[in-house]
Amino acid sequence: MKRIAILQSNYIPWKGYFDIINSVDEFVIYDEAQYTRRDWRNRNLIKTRNGLIWLTIPVKTKSRFSQKICDTEINGNSWCNKHFNSIRHNYNNTKYFKEFAEIIMNAYHESKSLKYLSDVNKLFLDIILSILNIKTKISCSSEFNYSGNSTEKIISICRQAGASEYLTGQAAKSYLDEERVRKSGIRLLWMDYSGYPEYEQLYPPFEHRVSILDLIFNMGTEARNFMKSF
Repeated sequence: MKRIAILQSNYIPWKGYFDIINSVDEFVIYDEAQYTRRDWRNRNLIKTRNGLIWLTIPVKTKSRFSQKICDTEINGNSWCNKHFNSIRHNYNNTKYFKEFAEIIMNAYHESKSLKYLSDVNKLFLDIILSILNIKTKISCSSEFNYSGNSTEKIISICRQAGASEYLTGQAAKSYLDEERVRKSGIRLLWMDYSGYPEYEQLYPPFEHRVSILDLIFNMGTEARNFMKSF
């Protein structure tokens, strides 16, 4: 049986995002969805001595009220240096920062030439998948033909991907017609994000919902031991 998940791209997501990727055979990036402001698409959290801060990619939204994520353009590139400098300042004293600093720095350097938010998110996604040695097939929703409401789109993508199981998070309960999915012959599975173990993290109290960079810089190749899908 083939299992897939379908999610919008996020900027340097938290560990749960990568757990859902590692729990399926194919992961579909759904960036043809409408871009939403003040969401995870263009920002994420890191820890600092003074608490959590947002790293936010500036994007062009004026008069673009219904633009898709994949059409969302980045507004300038000065954020690249700012984000890496913030990361370096707050994680330089972690055990594994120096091991991964160059690859992250190079990603920010490459991001300076990228026009679209989706491309930056995919760049960092690929790098972190490589660090974690996750081999899941990654596809884009643009590779599929679908229409209708959210449930109908999911069913259509599952069928075209040859999937009999669909894994998603609890937030999908607000829009997904569970009975319709089951009647289509697709087994619906819910990702459990509870019960994550804590790890050695700077600046207490412990925070789970920060960018996975926090876990990687603190635990290095042992990061997988503090996730749920390995």
